[in-house]
Amino acid sequence: MTASADTMRGWLLSEQPASRMQARLGRAYASWQRFSANRLAVLGLAIILLLVFIAIFADQLAPHSPVVGDLQGSRLLPPSTEHWFGTDDLGRDILSRIIFGSRLTLFVVVLVAIIAAPVGLLIGTVAGYAGGWTDAILMRITDIFLAFPKLILALAFVAALGPGIENAVLAIAITSWPPYARIARAETLTVRNSDYIAAVKLMGASPLRIVVRHIMPLCISSLIVRVTLDMAGIILTAAGLGFLGLGAQPPLPEWGAMIASGRRFILDQWWVAAAPGGAILIVSLGFNLLGDGLRDALDPRGGEQ
Repeated sequence: MTASADTMRGWLLSEQPASRMQARLGRAYASWQRFSANRLAVLGLAIILLLVFIAIFADQLAPHSPVVGDLQGSRLLPPSTEHWFGTDDLGRDILSRIIFGSRLTLFVVVLVAIIAAPVGLLIGTVAGYAGGWTDAILMRITDIFLAFPKLILALAFVAALGPGIENAVLAIAITSWPPYARIARAETLTVRNSDYIAAVKLMGASPLRIVVRHIMPLCISSLIVRVTLDMAGIILTAAGLGFLGLGAQPPLPEWGAMIASGRRFILDQWWVAAAPGGAILIVSLGFNLLGDGLRDALDPRGGEQ
């Protein structure tokens, strides 16, 4: 068993891979070794995997309904064996609302990443490769978005689009792509005049093919790290919109909206606001730890600096 594992490890870490698949698996294994050596990064990964697990199995894990409560007999109850995190002002179980709220949090971060990251990657690589007026125009548009605080800009877009979780996701995505464009442009500028790209040009590849097939893949690792590190900010922005009543609308169990409804009882019934606040803290910490670990694993030179 040990000999077989050593053989597989030697095959993965071979300095002369026999195929592209072996080279890719070897790089992935080396990255995983660097990542797993960071205990805090593993803790961050465990937190995010737990978030995903809770979101998937919320129906089975939640002990009570997240939207229906006992207003007469269960209003503002403290934490107990029946209600681990207590109840809110409408008699709803806070633990159940936090569990179902994990779905909304995961929904927001995944959709924002799916929308913002490809947009930023495309704009950044096109600007960096084309140069000239194309680069100047695209980067000035990027600078305009970067000139405004993300939350303020998101508030403006949500005010124009109307409150709701879908509009909040769209507003956050619109304000999140500029940093990704900056990173993609910087990565493109470093390889635009390299021998590798020159050889691809000599083979007759079109600019579109060069950008999509040969430059964008080189930017993916840096983009993944930045997106992961930005997840905490995205969660806080979504919670801020929910706190102001512009995100998910009642009775949806969104963590920011739960804090807003519990701020009236913060002195006497502190658990109403503290429980969702703790959930935001833990998940944000998990994404930050995971992002730091991915940065060291995917870009070992950057981790040494």
